[in-house]
Amino acid sequence: MNRFKIFLKPKKEESILRFHPWVFSGAIQKIEGNPEEGDLVDVYGANNTFLAVGHYQIGSIAVRILSFVPCEIDDLFWLDKIRIAYQLRCSLKLCRPENNTYRLIHGEGDSLPGLIVDIYANTAVIQAHSVGMHHARHDVARAIQKTIPDIKNIYYKSDTTLPFKANLNNEDGYLFGGKEIGTAIENGLTFNVDWIKGQKTGFFVDQRENRSLLEHYSAGRSVLNMFCYTGGFSFYAMRGNARLVHSVDSSAKAIALTKQNVELNFPSDPRHEAYAEDAFKFLGNMGDNYDLIILDPPAFAKHKNVLRNALQGYRKLNALAFEKIKPGGILFTFSCSQVVSKENFRLAVFSAAAQSGRNVRILHQLTQPADHPINIYHPEGEYLKGLVLYIE
Repeated sequence: MNRFKIFLKPKKEESILRFHPWVFSGAIQKIEGNPEEGDLVDVYGANNTFLAVGHYQIGSIAVRILSFVPCEIDDLFWLDKIRIAYQLRCSLKLCRPENNTYRLIHGEGDSLPGLIVDIYANTAVIQAHSVGMHHARHDVARAIQKTIPDIKNIYYKSDTTLPFKANLNNEDGYLFGGKEIGTAIENGLTFNVDWIKGQKTGFFVDQRENRSLLEHYSAGRSVLNMFCYTGGFSFYAMRGNARLVHSVDSSAKAIALTKQNVELNFPSDPRHEAYAEDAFKFLGNMGDNYDLIILDPPAFAKHKNVLRNALQGYRKLNALAFEKIKPGGILFTFSCSQVVSKENFRLAVFSAAAQSGRNVRILHQLTQPADHPINIYHPEGEYLKGLVLYIE
């Protein structure tokens, strides 16, 4: 199959020679032919040297690179990529009965920019963030089926992640199987996953290790889980023998799912209560009732042009927690905004601590787990930042 060719301006190949997986539109000198968004293109330097093959797209990122060596992007390519990713997850001891929930493909971290695949027991949820990956969804699904024989359902969920200007008229739905909802297991705890109506792919897989860490700090503490979504931190705290656990989310649907998940693991346990309420309002009105607080908000900034407002939001949120938490309390605080750097997030939390006048110590600096790998040539892939703080 003939592929379109893109030629870069002189000296603009340096980032690709360092294996960065993006080609920016400003680096392009000329394009042979008229590729449509999602088409495969070969990238060449100004001296006609082959550099990479990838998916063409419209915007500042013009090409997402799939390979730095000449190759066919065929069934064998997808099968090889999926198998390598699966073998890594198995080596991390994630593919087992007591933990059948993990991320199989993490975009650039698995050399497949624009593609996310999460596994929930025998269901795979595919999410495309580029038109090229949307076109390849059936190839990806076939490779998953061949690699993981236990998979019984493959759901495609990309309606909110695909470029809206591409006018793809995408409809989410099953590529294979058709089970509507299911349960999965994470570190021995059971939870419901709604991959059809839930946020992201249905569950926040990236907090698994951080939830385990919270469990070890929970014994005898009064725990407040803000932005609880499906309640992941809440039932880890309960297994850690917390004295009480309160879950808060602005979404009534999230609160209902949290209650279901708590009931699955701790039926009729009086330690847990849940509230559908705005986080800032709840924190502002609460007393000093808690000595362990989790702040895991949704991304405050998805674009750099709102970075300043996002940092103000993190400062305000953490300042409320610092003001209200009991002496000797522990705060787990996170940012999942990719455009917020570790340094910016830490500065926002520092500013909130200084505003409170409390003595604060850092116990842990947290990030995303190993099944959300960061390509060393693509530092932008480190999106999850977290701090565990001790407040006197």
